[in-house]
Amino acid sequence: MSMYFDLPLEQLKTYRPERQEPADFDDFWAKTLSEARSYPLQPEFKPIESNLSLVEAFDVTFPGFGGQPIKAWLLLPGQRDGRLPCVVEYIGYGGGRGLPIDWLTWPAAGYAVLVMDTRGQGSAWRTGDTPDIEPKGSNPQYPGFMTRGVLNPQTYYYRRVFTDAVRAVESARRHPEIDPQKVAVTGGSQGGGITLAAAGLVPDLAAVMPDVPFLCHYRRATQIVDSYPYNEISQYCRRHRDKIETVFETLSYFDGLNFAARAKAPTLFSVALMDETCPPSTVFAAFNHYAGKKEIRLWEYNNHEGGESFQTLEKLKFLKALF
Repeated sequence: MSMYFDLPLEQLKTYRPERQEPADFDDFWAKTLSEARSYPLQPEFKPIESNLSLVEAFDVTFPGFGGQPIKAWLLLPGQRDGRLPCVVEYIGYGGGRGLPIDWLTWPAAGYAVLVMDTRGQGSAWRTGDTPDIEPKGSNPQYPGFMTRGVLNPQTYYYRRVFTDAVRAVESARRHPEIDPQKVAVTGGSQGGGITLAAAGLVPDLAAVMPDVPFLCHYRRATQIVDSYPYNEISQYCRRHRDKIETVFETLSYFDGLNFAARAKAPTLFSVALMDETCPPSTVFAAFNHYAGKKEIRLWEYNNHEGGESFQTLEKLKFLKALF
């Protein structure tokens, strides 16, 4: 049974902890993205038969981290007049891009949507098609991923994922039917954490919409909940007692608080006040550090499911007002 376990709401609204930011944070990400951009950005948009008469669907392959092939779907409303605003969507932990019929909300509202497959995932609750090439021979697998390569930021799993996320935005902008000035990013849970990373790494997004974001304020998360997936980190630290500081030093390069502090696009967050997976204080910490114009929707009696369709309606209204 869920109940309030975190800070009171009045404290959450002002909770802005000191960020643990490495001195070379910006340099680390500039070099990482520069390496990725050394591979030609030539996304392939292959039309497919989706059995959807009102939507055009494309099977997308684009070069992500290391030039490695990342899969995505691109859906366009069949009837359109001029270039479209586009929503790039990132997926929750363990899920993959699934099927085109899973992503009809945005094209039904008149937007293009590019749904990025998450490398190595897509085997826990929605299928994916993108292996994590590191190490070679890998295939999409059941989680977890939280401690993969965690002793060094160069080898950490999310270095690859966040780079893929930036290249997904750049790939969407290459499609002739998409207005490159009107690209928004969104996702829930892990997808929300990836959304914040993209917001901090892509300076000219039109909108940012993270729902109940994961991958924020890692140390506090592991200290106040023992729920999956943060407990993958806790379990690792429980065994590797001598590596705890190394782990959190690595994670500081991937913390949503540090990306939020660099993000300038208008944002709509959501938070669930009974969320035992991504605790409210970790979400508010990112929200309160967010540098751009910001709004947040509270779901008082919800756990990690958050607002679900109610939040989707909020996002539709948010984008309609912007565009």
